[in-house]
Amino acid sequence: MTAPAFPPQSLPQSQPKSQLQCPPRQEGELRQRQEQGELRVRVAAEYRSLVREVGLAEAYAATDVVVAADAGFMDQGCLVLSLGPTDPPIRLRTGLLAGVPGLTGCGSGELVLPIGGGLGEGAALSGAQLLRSLLEGQSLPFNASGEATPLHPRRELHTELSLEQIGAGRLLLHRAISENGIVAVNRAAGPCPSPYGTLLGKAANALYNCGGAGSIGLTMPGLSLLGPGSPVLVGGGLGWVVGAGSGHQPGCKRQASGHARTPGAAAAVSVDLHDLRPEWVRPCFFEGHGSALLVAIAAPVPLVNARVALQAATGPEQLEVPVLDLSVPRRVKPRLASVTYAELLCGEISLKGQPVACAPSHSPRLAAAIAEALVGALCRGEFPLRLPAAALSSRASLLPIEA
Repeated sequence: MTAPAFPPQSLPQSQPKSQLQCPPRQEGELRQRQEQGELRVRVAAEYRSLVREVGLAEAYAATDVVVAADAGFMDQGCLVLSLGPTDPPIRLRTGLLAGVPGLTGCGSGELVLPIGGGLGEGAALSGAQLLRSLLEGQSLPFNASGEATPLHPRRELHTELSLEQIGAGRLLLHRAISENGIVAVNRAAGPCPSPYGTLLGKAANALYNCGGAGSIGLTMPGLSLLGPGSPVLVGGGLGWVVGAGSGHQPGCKRQASGHARTPGAAAAVSVDLHDLRPEWVRPCFFEGHGSALLVAIAAPVPLVNARVALQAATGPEQLEVPVLDLSVPRRVKPRLASVTYAELLCGEISLKGQPVACAPSHSPRLAAAIAEALVGALCRGEFPLRLPAAALSSRASLLPIEA
């Protein structure tokens, strides 16, 4: 099996040919190394340092897998709970878990709770906060009404649910992994709520939502080594890519290296609730926007050929990200500039000659921690290593509705 890859012209032309002559690796070879306890795994930052020290060819020869990671805020997702039968049986018509309404009608005992939202009257509560309570072992009040049928005669249900009482439950993140991100600013006069945090008026601050070099999407351009069924470490549990995610734009503008200049390809993932760990999944609330989850995710990037190895070695000074004005409530936001991640890491960017303080709207610390956790799991043979049987869809899912 060979990995999907970008065409040869996407490689920087300045790279010496000797650096690109790295023998390709097969999936079976990498699996055999893992079974023998000889798999050589490095986090992305360590791999980039090794490339700078000894060159691409030697770093490739000494590394089998690079681990990339993200820890960003997500509000595009849901909890899917499969509840067991009652006696007498009930066919759920409405359901409230700790006061949060869920979607029913997907099955007699299925309840779907949104991660985002929570802007209702006096309530900063959604599926994000409920998930944390469940992971902490709490029991939550559950009140439901039923649609009476001959086989499901029960009309009401009042009980409590804990994680152990939920037979099957999954966290589905519709946009769990994405290429690149944005730098958000607000050029209007007053503060602007956003999914990244509050943006101060007159471009007084900037918030960026991607970790840059070392993030999954910029270590693996095009998410080329992910596809349906690819394993990823999600919130401490073994998760699986289910397909292209919300806002998937594989045909976005790219640098010569193949890296996205804007938000590009995206992947949706699913993970069993019982496998999640509270230190990797944290609820939050953005005033004026609603609830979200801070989720740490890590993915292996097998170095199957020189192209993948070269793209994974790209540093923050070479990676670009757009600066957008989020104060404009339109689908297309004004693009003010492009900056590098090296500039963002310095804590200040320049917009039209004016300095603007910037900060991450994600957690570099959690991303680094879960990357190390995946390195250990891969080396111990506790995490599956496989190439995708099929690539993510080439069809964009970000299609505007004209109305």
